[in-house]
Amino acid sequence: MTDLVVRAEGLRKRFGKTQALDGVDLAMRRGTVLGVLGPNGAGKTTAVRVLATLLRPDAGTAEVAGIDVLRQPQRVRRRIGLTGQYASVDEDLTGTQNLVLIGQLLDLTTKDAKRRAAELLDWFDLSEAAGRPAKTYSGGMRRRLDLAASLVGHPEVIFLDEPTTGLDPAKREDMWGVVRTQVTQGASVLLTTQYLDEADALADEIVVINQGRVIAHDTPDGLKRRVGGLTLRVRPTDPARVPDAMRVLDKVAAPGTAASADGSAGSRPGAVSVPVIGDIALDDAVPALRQAGIEVTELGLHLPSLDEVFHALTETKTMEEALS
Repeated sequence: MTDLVVRAEGLRKRFGKTQALDGVDLAMRRGTVLGVLGPNGAGKTTAVRVLATLLRPDAGTAEVAGIDVLRQPQRVRRRIGLTGQYASVDEDLTGTQNLVLIGQLLDLTTKDAKRRAAELLDWFDLSEAAGRPAKTYSGGMRRRLDLAASLVGHPEVIFLDEPTTGLDPAKREDMWGVVRTQVTQGASVLLTTQYLDEADALADEIVVINQGRVIAHDTPDGLKRRVGGLTLRVRPTDPARVPDAMRVLDKVAAPGTAASADGSAGSRPGAVSVPVIGDIALDDAVPALRQAGIEVTELGLHLPSLDEVFHALTETKTMEEALS
């Protein structure tokens, strides 16, 4: 059995003059979370709709759970769960009725469908609203009900297209827990998101799509290392010692670089950063700072943030530029 639960090659899709997918290749390993990032209009949702059998590509091939999505779409649908960008529950039905109906459509007995509905409503903190029509739910509650609906059939592969949009921070973290639990229980998850911290927290691997093309595919740390190396960051307890800290860190800097006072947007002043090569720079910096009598409140090695990675990749014009 192949380790790949999702495989797509050369997907192309055009809407009028817009080339939504321009030869997209995707691969997701079984039992993992694949994060798909990209600017609005990059082609993320189009790719998900093709994989979920909702849209036929103009060219290319795709398999989900080893099944061809074009030749056997109904078999694929039995294996997947899908949550789109907008809640799609029946607003005239109660929360329980929505989930029971889906369970029955998936050939669960009424008893099993009710049991699964109750389990999911409790899981998504909707039990108290279970008997109310969905049209009385808040936007966040409808979103959670929609997420619950995608899990009724214990799907093998779950497609989540920006699943936490509209959820408050606490509910977003609850959803992260749901994703982790699904993977622990054997599911594989493809997640598109506008929240880079979400991708960093959940994804085993990340694909970046821009202008209908895949411009990068790697682990989160792998992407960070490709865009920029390690940085050693130090914050002296006494801000007056910043110049002294810079002189110390210059001695452990990567060749051709030098320490600088941190003036990045949103950061507090008083820190010093320097590009370094490898963890050994930290071992060298600690005794040097101590010998210079510089006390610190912050000392650590950092990779670029996923936000920096995203912008570095998507602001380029071509794949070659993005990966150079």
